[in-house]
Amino acid sequence: MKNPFHLAIPVNNLSKASDFYQNILECQRGRESDSWIDFNLFGHQLVCHYVEDAQKENTNPVDGDAVPVPHFGVILSFDQFDALAKKLMDKNQTFIIEPKTRFAGQPGEQRTMFLKDPSGNALEFKAFKSLKTLFQF
Repeated sequence: MKNPFHLAIPVNNLSKASDFYQNILECQRGRESDSWIDFNLFGHQLVCHYVEDAQKENTNPVDGDAVPVPHFGVILSFDQFDALAKKLMDKNQTFIIEPKTRFAGQPGEQRTMFLKDPSGNALEFKAFKSLKTLFQF
């Protein structure tokens, strides 16, 4: 097994964050306190920390899309990506960038989709045509 990644993000409502990560993305809930909750995000540790401050929105152009910065997510297989995209659509989630293929026919061809959690954190889920091109041009 590869080393799991740990990411801590700010959320302005733990209850809404819990509902989103548990019920929409179907992440298993882990340890918690009054100010944070751990989630298993595809085998990685995501920790939602309660904060009151709002986040500033920034974007960067990538293959014709305004990609939110910062963002985080998981690289999935095509089958996992398609299943998650369908699940999110079935749960009437709003996408920042709807599921699509980016860099078609080029090294690094990938499927991608972006959405936000209830606190405004941007998430990207993607799947590469070939994982060998993960860090190649």
